[in-house]
This record gives sequence, C-alpha cells and structure tokens, in this order.
Amino acid sequence: MFERLKSILADKLKVSPDRITADATREDIELDSLAVVELSLLLKSELGLEISDDDLLEAETVGDMARLMEERSAKV
Repeated sequence: MFERLKSILADKLKVSPDRITADATREDIELDSLAVVELSLLLKSELGLEISDDDLLEAETVGDMARLMEERSAKV
C-alpha cells in the first residue's frame, strides 16, 4: 500500500517522490488540509477505499496513512 500511496501522492498531488518516505509527516511533504481532502477522494476513486480526510489528518506519517489504507482494504 505504501507504494500505491506514494504513486498517488507523486502523480496526482505533485509531491516530490524523493520526499515521500514512511517516516515523512504531512508537513515534510507539504500536504495541507485541502490536499488531504483531495487524497481522500483519490483513494476512493482510484482504489475504492473509504477513508475520510479526518482519518487521514489523524495519521502522523505517510507510513501511518499506508497502514490505514491496509486496514480499510482488509475490510472490503
């Protein structure tokens, strides 16, 4: 899931791929709250994952976001 998230962040939200690590925070990759809303919509449209922007905002790192994606995909 991390690689899929990295791909979406880089391709759709134009985050520099070399900045996207599992330990990177939203601030590290300059992902503001509006971009998190967009990410939530992209996860639904691209992967069929229902993850609210609030849940994504609670995730402290990119790795936490990927784990959240894994948890939600297991429920599908």
